[in-house]
Amino acid sequence: MSDIDFLDDLEELSSAEEFLEYFDIEFDPKVVMVNRLHIMQRYHDYLQSADGAGSLPQDESALKAAYCQMLEQAYRDFVESDALTEKVFKVFRMHEPQTTFVPLDQLLEL
Repeated sequence: MSDIDFLDDLEELSSAEEFLEYFDIEFDPKVVMVNRLHIMQRYHDYLQSADGAGSLPQDESALKAAYCQMLEQAYRDFVESDALTEKVFKVFRMHEPQTTFVPLDQLLEL
C-alpha cells in the first residue's frame, strides 16, 4: 500500500484489524474480536457525521489524520464501554420506549 493516496489504500482493507494496523493504532485483539462490527459501524457513523457536517479537511495528510482520530475514537468507545451500552445497531434500541408526537388539534378528531 502506498502513501500517495490513502483513500485508495483504504479500499484494499477488509478487517477491523487491518484498519487499526494501517493507522498504527495499538489495540487489544480481544476487544476487537468481540466488538469488530460495532467498532467499524461506529467508525462509519463518525465519518458520515463529519462528512455531512462538511468538517473533513481537503488536504490528504490532514484527512488521513482525521480518519485515524475517528477510528481510534470508535475503538476507544468499546474499550471503555460495551456494545449493549453503546447501542450502535438498531437491534439494541428496539426495546427502548418509543415516543410519538400527536398535535393537540388531532386529539379531538373522531
